Amino acid sequence: MAEVVIEVVDLVKSFPDPEGREIRVLDQVTFQVHKGETVVVMGGSGCGKSTLLNCMIGEYDVDAGHVKLFGQDITRMDEFQLNDVRKRFGILFQSGALFNSMTVGENVALPLREHSHVDPRVIDIIVTMKLEQVRMLPHRDKMPAQLSGGQKKRAGLARATALDPEILFYDEPSAGLDPVTAAAIDELIVSLSRKLGVTSVVVTHDMSSAFRIADRMIMLHGGRVFRIAAREAFDRLRRARTEDLADPTDRLIQQFLLGSGRGPLTDSEGMSEYEKLLVTGQTT
Repeated sequence: MAEVVIEVVDLVKSFPDPEGREIRVLDQVTFQVHKGETVVVMGGSGCGKSTLLNCMIGEYDVDAGHVKLFGQDITRMDEFQLNDVRKRFGILFQSGALFNSMTVGENVALPLREHSHVDPRVIDIIVTMKLEQVRMLPHRDKMPAQLSGGQKKRAGLARATALDPEILFYDEPSAGLDPVTAAAIDELIVSLSRKLGVTSVVVTHDMSSAFRIADRMIMLHGGRVFRIAAREAFDRLRRARTEDLADPTDRLIQQFLLGSGRGPLTDSEGMSEYEKLLVTGQTT
């Protein structure tokens, strides 16, 4: 078994609603990610995916539980300690999050200028290599406003890899892209994972993308881990005949995987009490 590089243990995170009541968004979330694998975190809107990602990168404080990166508990670190750990991972944000006042090349160079002692001439070489990896070298001197959505994501990916991270976090990498461009981004994710040997955590609700890139998949529902399994296990469930699925959990997961409008996620009539608890995420 490969080394564990990410460990989330009994993670709890709540936010206040407009009336001031605490709403638990993540509830006792626990899982591990091993070195070199790509893990996809999936689930419907509001299931806690983005909140989980923000907890894993230290953006949010947690109410309870732990997030360990490289064996270090980041939930117990101050900002100075956390910044040292952050140099070991990269993030591709949903929008690309490029600085609009900088060229593509300057965006990629920024982490190197701010967080390394590399000679400026070497930085230029590294930027060239990183842009070449994502097929963005011809666009090096363009401003972000001149790029398409897919190009912004590729430029953001080049910047995320600038410091040769050991972990890459992706927030909805295929969101807002046409199917062809989304598939191209997925191919880049797989290619970079293999070439760089990085560990990847991808948050998405795009099932086509998830099945293209995942080694393992984690389904969140109602703020809890509903199931963790290899991609192949979810694929078998996706392809199974619904009438052959006796377990209501399997039926619910299959409905999500297929994007079906009929099933326990949307149908309340005739559901057993146990199925209602499954839909609301109140089972243990």
